[in-house]
Amino acid sequence: MQGKAGTQEKDMQICQTVSQLRAVLAPLRAAGKRIGFVPTMGALHEGHISLARTLREHCDVRVCSIFVNPTQFNDPKDYQAYQVNLERDSEMLRAQGVDVLFSPTVEQIYPPGFQTIVRVTEISKPFEGALRPGHFEGVATVVTILFNAVSPHVAIFGEKDFQQLCLIERMVQDLALDIRIIRGALVRDSDGLALSSRNARLSAAGREDALYISRGLFAAKEAFISGERSSEALEQIVRSYIEKMKDPQVDYIALVDEKNLKRVATAQADTRILVVARVDGVRLLDNIGL
Repeated sequence: MQGKAGTQEKDMQICQTVSQLRAVLAPLRAAGKRIGFVPTMGALHEGHISLARTLREHCDVRVCSIFVNPTQFNDPKDYQAYQVNLERDSEMLRAQGVDVLFSPTVEQIYPPGFQTIVRVTEISKPFEGALRPGHFEGVATVVTILFNAVSPHVAIFGEKDFQQLCLIERMVQDLALDIRIIRGALVRDSDGLALSSRNARLSAAGREDALYISRGLFAAKEAFISGERSSEALEQIVRSYIEKMKDPQVDYIALVDEKNLKRVATAQADTRILVVARVDGVRLLDNIGL
């Protein structure tokens, strides 16, 4: 779906350049409107839509972006395989009453000669950072560019990509950005599977296998509620479920402090279990707070 600044489709304006976006938002900001922002890479599902709904409670103007960021893919094949249907995604956002959609080209975000990188050092090292070199530099850089373009008062990031969420919170704090970051609750399908754009790549059998991830997390949380505090024991509960898969492949299971992502030996109320497992060759991220 194409559009220009000022083009209105049932109250949603579509901008493709930073200058167009700023032209749309400037009078709204001058009128005292509170700007909210949800960045996405498209391929939208109910998890993304829930963020847009939640944002409504915190702002007057809701801005969403759709941009598949090439710099956060450490595997070029993953970038090439990432499918976005801009028309479908635009309709989903319009149906939710989103006010502005920003859908820039790669050249708009990374113009010729671009050479600046934003790096959040420590929190980007473990887990996804260790397994996907350069991923979080790409995330931090593009989010900084998008924040600069939108200048939101508030932005929301989902808890499913929990390390990413923590990295953005750290970056905003370190750079003294005047943006409130809201944590959006992880959304699951009716069978418990964490919603993800990657789920579409699962076979029917693979989807059944994938359910062992959330079942393991739920079982570990129940054990915690019943009094289990050993991180090793809780991790083993999750692992025992994943091992029921036909071809269990675990990248990591970790119990961490929600504030800093450091591993903990003893689980507490602010502990979160992070899991990444592979099903049908698809990396599935999930987590649960205890």
